[in-house]
Amino acid sequence: MTQAYVIDEMISAKSIAARIEALASEIKTTFADTDKLVVVGLLRGSFVFIADLVRELDLNVEVDFLEASSYGDGMESSREVRILKDLRGEIGGRDVLVVEDIVDTGFTLSHVMRLLSSRNPKRLETIALLDKPSRRETDIRATWTGFEIPDEFVVGYGIDYAQRNRNLPYIGKVRFT
Repeated sequence: MTQAYVIDEMISAKSIAARIEALASEIKTTFADTDKLVVVGLLRGSFVFIADLVRELDLNVEVDFLEASSYGDGMESSREVRILKDLRGEIGGRDVLVVEDIVDTGFTLSHVMRLLSSRNPKRLETIALLDKPSRRETDIRATWTGFEIPDEFVVGYGIDYAQRNRNLPYIGKVRFT
């Protein structure tokens, strides 16, 4: 059972859209020489972000998904990363962009990057919609970041609390009542 809460808008849908457009421009420049970019979404939180991002990329893209978890239904990382769904395709010798919803402690992204690096991609870069550097416990940083946020529990735009609020068009701060 989830605790009662309210959601205060933190980042508007309009701000998110504008930032994604700018990030896509930078990504297109970086990967301009690729024949096909494999965009790997980390499920479940990144699905809205990845959909909007790939529509802004004027590149030949292939989309794949990997599901990793260190949270379950809780609000705190367990620091144990489990791969719940692996990629369907091969990434060896290919250009890969990993799309993450939020980098918090960094354990999940660090684990995923080690895993994918071991598969010998040509180039491996990362993008995170949100970054909470004050919570970082590992030495990892996304290549591109949409927004740096304070240590707040957030939902919306694909990010959930106990599988709720993913469908909000904005990022909202959860305030427990």
